[in-house]
Amino acid sequence: MRLFSTYLRLAVLIFLSVFTGCMEWEYGVEEEFSASGSGLFIVNEGNFNYGNATLSYYNPATKEVENEIFYRANAMRLGDVAQSMTLYDGKGWVVVNNSHVIFAINPDTFQEVGRIEGFTSPRYIHFISDEKAYVSQIWDNRIAIVNPKRYEITGYIECPAMTMESGSTEQMVQWGDYLFVNCWSYQNRILKIDTRTDKVVAELEVGIQPTSIVLDRNGKLWTITDGGYEGSPYGYEAPALYRIDAETFSIEKAFRFSRGDAPSEVQLNGSRDRLYWINDDIWAMGVDDEHLPVRPFLEYAGTIYYGLTICPLSGDVYIADAIDYQQPGKIYRYTQTGEKIHEFYAGIIPGAFCWK
Repeated sequence: MRLFSTYLRLAVLIFLSVFTGCMEWEYGVEEEFSASGSGLFIVNEGNFNYGNATLSYYNPATKEVENEIFYRANAMRLGDVAQSMTLYDGKGWVVVNNSHVIFAINPDTFQEVGRIEGFTSPRYIHFISDEKAYVSQIWDNRIAIVNPKRYEITGYIECPAMTMESGSTEQMVQWGDYLFVNCWSYQNRILKIDTRTDKVVAELEVGIQPTSIVLDRNGKLWTITDGGYEGSPYGYEAPALYRIDAETFSIEKAFRFSRGDAPSEVQLNGSRDRLYWINDDIWAMGVDDEHLPVRPFLEYAGTIYYGLTICPLSGDVYIADAIDYQQPGKIYRYTQTGEKIHEFYAGIIPGAFCWK
């Protein structure tokens, strides 16, 4: 659901981004925070071209949430369409898609410590080393190479069989010296990149529009496709969940859904032996299972399940509810057996999570 709705909003991105450029920052008054210990960052996309993306922080032990933390800690807005966040080297890296920027923040105080600018439309960041990271992009046929120490773009990886208009690289996982990235918008491939040479060395065709990718404890890649949409010039088919052997880079099994389903957000628990995803309901299965489950983990509640994460320590399941894409969304927290623990409001369109 998340990436399909994102696709509809991003369909106008090529036109609008040409004229909007960088947003106009709005400044306020700084607040002091001290959030040492474990917690959960919630990345709230906000509405495209409104500049109302925000960052929230949740303490699972106390069940306390702080919203608008980037604005409150830095006295400036986060930007337009916050996409994802990653923790590395004691910093939180927040990717803001339509503002063409990645902010580095102190994860305890939420204050900015640096930023990387100049992207076309960044989606995710993956760290290869202390001095090299890859940034995937949409509407660009290149993955950016950055130096996080110097906060600058140092080069690009050209992705084959893409144009600047239809280019799309998304989530990234690493197995040894090789990185795997799913190509989503009007694409049907997984790319394999040698991180020693920064070159695409292989590609694997899967179903139409793989939305996300994870690597389990057995060295197997899992990607889930949304199948496109009716009337799409790229095609429309039944979605599928694919299990891919990382070593041989070959498909081991395809678990087929029904045409018209829209699965997304495949996630793993902390021990990487159990998969979760959204397909109206919330579904779960073991990585060694040979059949899709017949009953959901949590049933559809008549709303818009938009984001999903699993606590790597407790196994608690967190679901982001976009509600109507206009008002602040909700986060639901469940135990790994499906018992509700807590719910709270975040920002507009909560879509991604980052564990601290």
